[in-house]
Amino acid sequence: MKAEFAPMEGVTSVWYRQAHRRWFGDVERYYTPFLSPTQDHVFPKRELREIDPAGNEGVPLVPQLLTRRAEDFLWAADALADLGYEEVNLNLGCPSGTVTAKRKGAGFLAVPQELDAFLEEIFSKCPIAISVKTRLGISDPEEFWPILDIYNQYPIKELIIHPRVQKDQYKNHPRRELFAAAAARSRAPVCYNGDLYTTGAVEKFQKDCPNVERIMLGRGLIGDPALARKLAGGPAASKEELKGFLAEVYEGYTQGFGSRHSAVLRMKELWCYLICLFRDGAKYGKAIRKAKDPAEYEARAAAVFRELELLDDLEPDW
Repeated sequence: MKAEFAPMEGVTSVWYRQAHRRWFGDVERYYTPFLSPTQDHVFPKRELREIDPAGNEGVPLVPQLLTRRAEDFLWAADALADLGYEEVNLNLGCPSGTVTAKRKGAGFLAVPQELDAFLEEIFSKCPIAISVKTRLGISDPEEFWPILDIYNQYPIKELIIHPRVQKDQYKNHPRRELFAAAAARSRAPVCYNGDLYTTGAVEKFQKDCPNVERIMLGRGLIGDPALARKLAGGPAASKEELKGFLAEVYEGYTQGFGSRHSAVLRMKELWCYLICLFRDGAKYGKAIRKAKDPAEYEARAAAVFRELELLDDLEPDW
C-alpha cells in the first residue's frame, strides 16, 4: 500500500513537508495546499514559496490547482512545468462553501457539462500529467456515475476519490461500498481518501478493497506523523522524534513568517490533531490553544512530552 499526504491549508506548508520527509518519510507523494491561479497569471509570494524547487528539494511534490477556468489552469501548469514539475493535481474535492459558491472545488461537480468542456481543453493542451481529486457530487452520491463517465474519457494519471458528497463536508461516514464500485469502473488508477487514521483502519480498508494500491492520508498523518512509516513496517514515533520534528517545524514557521508569534498560531492548529496521540491529552491540548505568547506555548508543549504517555495509535476526537 502506497501512502500519499493530503494537503491541509495552514498546516502542511513547505516547512512542514521538509521536516516530515526528514523525520518520518515513507510518503510516496506530498501535495501542496491548493494554488488558485487567476486571470492575472501571477503566483503570489505565498504560493511561490510553496512551489519553489529549492525549498522542496528531496520532497516528491505535486502542486494542486483550484480553478474552473481552463486558461488559468493551463497557464499555471505551463509555469509549473518550467519549474521542473511533471504532474499537477486538479482539486474537485474541496467542500468549503466559499469555494463551492464559485463553482470551484467540489462545486464544479454541479455543472458536469462545463466540467467536461474544461477537462477536454486542459487535457488537450497541458504539458504535464494531470491527476484529479474528487468528491462524489453535491448532495446525492448517485451523482457520481455520470461524473465518472466523464473522467473515463480522459487520461487521468490518478483519480483520488473522497467518497463523500459536498454537503457532507467531513461529517457522516465515507461511502466505502460506492468507492469500491467506482474503483472497479474507473479507467484511471484510483487512490482512496477519507477517515483512515490508524494502522488498523488501513488494514480493514485493504481487506475491503484489496485491488486498491494507494491511499491518501490527511488528518491521520498530521495526528500521527509516523503512520505511513508504520504501514511500511517501521516503528511508531518516539517522543524524541516528535520533539525534534516539532522543533524543526516551529523554527521553519518562525523563520518563514519572521515572527515566533505567527509560528505559534500555526503550531496550535497542528496540536489540535497531534494531541490525540497522547493518552488523556484533551486538557493539555486546550491549554496549548489558550497559550498567549511563545513562552507559554513552549512551556505547555513541553509539559505534554514530560507528563503524558505516548500512544501507539491515534485516538481521534474530531
